[in-house]
Amino acid sequence: MKVLVTGGGGFLGGSIVKRLVKRGDTVVSYSRTSYPWHKALGVESATGDLSDINALTIAMQDCDAVIHVAAKAGFWGPPAEYFQANLAGTETVLNACHKVGVKRLVYTSTPSVVHGGGDLNGVDESMPYPEHHESAYSASKAAAEKVVLRANGPEMATVALRPHLIWGPGDPHLLPRLVAKARAGRLRKIGDGQNLVDTVFVENAALAHILAVDKLSPESPIAGKAYFIAQGEPRPLWETIERLIVASGGPKMPAKYVPKSVAMTMGGACEIVWRLFRLKGEPPMTRFVASQLATSHWFNLDRAKADLGYMPEWSFEQGLKALELAQGI
Repeated sequence: MKVLVTGGGGFLGGSIVKRLVKRGDTVVSYSRTSYPWHKALGVESATGDLSDINALTIAMQDCDAVIHVAAKAGFWGPPAEYFQANLAGTETVLNACHKVGVKRLVYTSTPSVVHGGGDLNGVDESMPYPEHHESAYSASKAAAEKVVLRANGPEMATVALRPHLIWGPGDPHLLPRLVAKARAGRLRKIGDGQNLVDTVFVENAALAHILAVDKLSPESPIAGKAYFIAQGEPRPLWETIERLIVASGGPKMPAKYVPKSVAMTMGGACEIVWRLFRLKGEPPMTRFVASQLATSHWFNLDRAKADLGYMPEWSFEQGLKALELAQGI
């Protein structure tokens, strides 16, 4: 089939593109810039912003499906920017799909859409959206997910996937930030260290998207639903973080922990200072980050396994070895 992938030059989007090409699909990548490796693989590179419906409709011509990965991620910044990219951008993608007649849309969401500040211990997709989100990112992604799922119908089937903490070789975001903070001595363990968190290796996240686009149709049981995607291996968060840092060439972390209450107070103070003085960059701590680092968030994957046929191809340990090989360790 012919598939358009928004954000097809990014970390997850790039892995999805490569999988589609490898099995013989025709692929169009829609991003704000072009990537040389696309041409080498025979991928059509379309450039544009998510707000540009004309560019999107041109790029979507003759496409059977769209996988919408592109988003503004992060935990700090003007809320309007997150809603413009994540909600308004997704609405434009949906409008372009309807205009062109695309029959399938797979949307990359996040488990953050159901995180309201407390522990998420083995929750499934019946977990409701919270009344209040702790960050503009999670609020904007939740709003976009709702729009996507409401758009499901006989003319176009939609599905939302919620991969959690994607990592792996080539990660330009999570792992480099963790390694840099660890090397600078600015990474602190928050909470009591017992909180369990599940993650997902990038190839497993990409696999889930391929399974979804193949199974999606108006008659499919996955149409109009959301799915958690993870390793299925919940582990103590700080053990996981340290092993990822070391496998990426970084140092081991200090043994001391900062109580969650202290981190929350520090985060709130940092937010006030950054807003008051309009400081550039991200604060070293925010209440959202403190909450994420001190709480458990792992998920029941039964629905993804039953409906999508999702089973991780890479274990956590295999993913670590891939990281080590990429670093020459």
